[in-house]
Amino acid sequence: MLRLITLDNPRMGQAFIDYLATRKIEAQMMPENGDQFVIWLLNDEDSTEAEAELKQFLAQPQHPKYQASSWDMAETRKNPFRYNTPSLLNLLKAKAGPLTLSVMLVSCVIFAFQTLGLGQVIFDSLHFPALEGQQWQVWRWFTHAFLHFSVLHIVFNLLWWWQLGGDIEQKLGVRKLLEIFLISAAVSGTGQYWLAGANFGGLSGVVYALVGYLWIVTWLRPEAGLDMPKPIVGFMLVWLVLGFVQPFMAIANMAHLAGLLSGMVLGFVDSRRRLKVR
Repeated sequence: MLRLITLDNPRMGQAFIDYLATRKIEAQMMPENGDQFVIWLLNDEDSTEAEAELKQFLAQPQHPKYQASSWDMAETRKNPFRYNTPSLLNLLKAKAGPLTLSVMLVSCVIFAFQTLGLGQVIFDSLHFPALEGQQWQVWRWFTHAFLHFSVLHIVFNLLWWWQLGGDIEQKLGVRKLLEIFLISAAVSGTGQYWLAGANFGGLSGVVYALVGYLWIVTWLRPEAGLDMPKPIVGFMLVWLVLGFVQPFMAIANMAHLAGLLSGMVLGFVDSRRRLKVR
């Protein structure tokens, strides 16, 4: 699905959807934030034609051809101007690409097996290299990011991964997100192991890398179209500092800090060269 436009007039949006239907282009309107309506293009391969038609529609929304399309489609539309609530799967897919969703799926499957009594076996198989010879087991440098130890832990990490990683994958592509994931997982894991050993896991180091990356790229290359609101940066930095000063919760603080710094470095490097925006 591809987001085409947000409107506050659903009848106007329906007229455009009906016109697209006459062009054999499927689109759907969904509510957002109460009084806004988003038009989603169902097939990405129609994006070029749909965007061209959208420009014409915005220039002349009252053109008779749009009203005529609505009249033509009225007989075949069982429930005119009924806007279905999007399914959870469609919401996830609208924000994220295949890598974002794959990491979420793998994390959930691993967490499910952990809760079924296989926690120690899975941890022993996936934790950061700590014993002699494990440094050559290459997967360990990255798979520790899939380990989570509570519902709150995995939900917090996956929501931020979906939000931030999905933005990067949609704008810069799967290869860029994969690069950030691999580098930040290795760097954040190394930092945490150096400070406290291998008894850790989770996507939070990678999440902080995404924060650092988006922060720098948004600042230095705003034309890339990425957005990192300052309140979110502030919240994540405060949470980072609290992790170091509070004595009660077991938090992989060095993984957070190392991840943030690795993301900032990657963002700075990419900002100095031409970013390939999709």
